[in-house]
Amino acid sequence: MTAPVFVVEHFRTGDGGRYVLDGPEGRHAVSVKRLRPGEEVVLTDGAGRWADCVVLDTEGKDRLIVRLDSVAEQPEEEPRITVVQALPKGDRGELAVETMTETGVDTVVPWAASRCITQWKGERGVKALAKWRATAREAGKQSRRVRFPEVADAMTSRQVAALLAKADLAAVLHESGEEPLATAELPAHGEIVLVIGPEGGVSPEELELFTEAGARAYRLGRSVLRTSTAGTAAAALLLGRTGRWS
Repeated sequence: MTAPVFVVEHFRTGDGGRYVLDGPEGRHAVSVKRLRPGEEVVLTDGAGRWADCVVLDTEGKDRLIVRLDSVAEQPEEEPRITVVQALPKGDRGELAVETMTETGVDTVVPWAASRCITQWKGERGVKALAKWRATAREAGKQSRRVRFPEVADAMTSRQVAALLAKADLAAVLHESGEEPLATAELPAHGEIVLVIGPEGGVSPEELELFTEAGARAYRLGRSVLRTSTAGTAAAALLLGRTGRWS
């Protein structure tokens, strides 16, 4: 079984490379995972730094003592994949973030598209964004990632257009696309930005704005996917084609 992953803020150790994992992560390791001496764990800061560790002992219900020998760093992979995700209804946003994180997306950008039923305003928006970020963190741990995806602040359509203008490949999933994403020419380096519209679709005005910024419309397949699953399916296709899954 693959060693479980726990998130830490630093890698400072005591004598003999002993590290104490406490707080919520320590409680999860001791009381939920019920880890025992001799078992292996991975500690990470979620930003690429990580360490293989061996459990030495436990204290109480929330302190895991491990031996931490050395810290490694996983470089960022290329090309980076950013998914601009229109805000879905209900908890489908968290579902989209969860599965895209498990798949390997590097950045998720919440997008307040004109046809989104859900709107992030005021305190509701703050709470919703916090849920997306918490979901990315937990899904990163579950999928054994040591570099978790960034969940950016919500963007307007004009902000998304500015993001697309800087991309090495700017793609919008849309039924008007004449070329399938499966045959698009992909960059070896840089950043791919992929826009996923809401259930009601990307509006003509938004599509025009994105096209003017340098984006191109692509189709994914014959079937129509929900907004909460389209990003994951498209990201999987891109990760396979770029060799990041090899």
